[in-house]
Amino acid sequence: MLKRLQQLLTNLHVPYPNASVEEMLTYCFTAKGKKIRPQLVILSAAVFGASLEEALDPAIAIECIHLYSCIHDDLPCMDDDDWRRGVPSLHKVYGEAEALLAGDALLTFAFSILAKCSLPSEIKIELIQILAQKAGAKGMIAGQLFDIRSNNTPLEEKHLLYMHEQKTGALFSASTLFGAVIGAATKKQKTAMEQFGSYLGIAYQIKDDLLDVIGSEKEMGKPVGSDAKNAKSTSASLYGIEAAEKKAKLWYDAAIDSLEKASEAPFPQSTEKEISAEAINSLKELVHKLVDRTT
Repeated sequence: MLKRLQQLLTNLHVPYPNASVEEMLTYCFTAKGKKIRPQLVILSAAVFGASLEEALDPAIAIECIHLYSCIHDDLPCMDDDDWRRGVPSLHKVYGEAEALLAGDALLTFAFSILAKCSLPSEIKIELIQILAQKAGAKGMIAGQLFDIRSNNTPLEEKHLLYMHEQKTGALFSASTLFGAVIGAATKKQKTAMEQFGSYLGIAYQIKDDLLDVIGSEKEMGKPVGSDAKNAKSTSASLYGIEAAEKKAKLWYDAAIDSLEKASEAPFPQSTEKEISAEAINSLKELVHKLVDRTT
């Protein structure tokens, strides 16, 4: 993925006297990270017989959106975090204004990648529409805004779930839905894969909330306790640690159920396509790793 990314980034090269956009984006992409969302795109596409080459550019586009959100989230006007993935946050290295612009560049770069990738036009259009919706005002942005406005405000369970669905679940579901679209899945298969990603994202966020309380700063590569510092309402504060662990497990199980539904939904008899059991198993392995993660 990094090799292909570097090829794409060369299109952004401008010989500035100081740090270029290309340099800042490379800093973000090469920092240690799980790359969960790109993995979800690639593996979900493989479920429906699509190749790595077909899924790679869309996977990078998804990661661009995730990284842009992280850059903005770390800014002093948001969560004010100085560390990300074990290295200083972008604004600590290059400055706040530069980091803001780098995030903007990643956002627009994502759509440029999708528009120029080698997939058929109808698939590219569908992917662009999905990303605009999931990352936009009714998706990830809505979740981030709700998160900011809920500081110092204890949330009810339904409101916390909404925030998780939008803030994290939206981009996870975009990733798994991307794979289904790239693989020319049926409508039922797309719906099941979208649900798979959404449920997985909710579970992931609950676990993230827990790790901010019980995680190791050394393992996570950033300070823990930022949610409490910012007076955020989280799964840990609402349910307690033990109950939140159980909630996360329920959502992970729901995600697996949706994945099973996608694998059971048949292709039309007019096609010779088959679901890849190997890709399904790889997705299940990824889910289990996320359940047990410590970072």
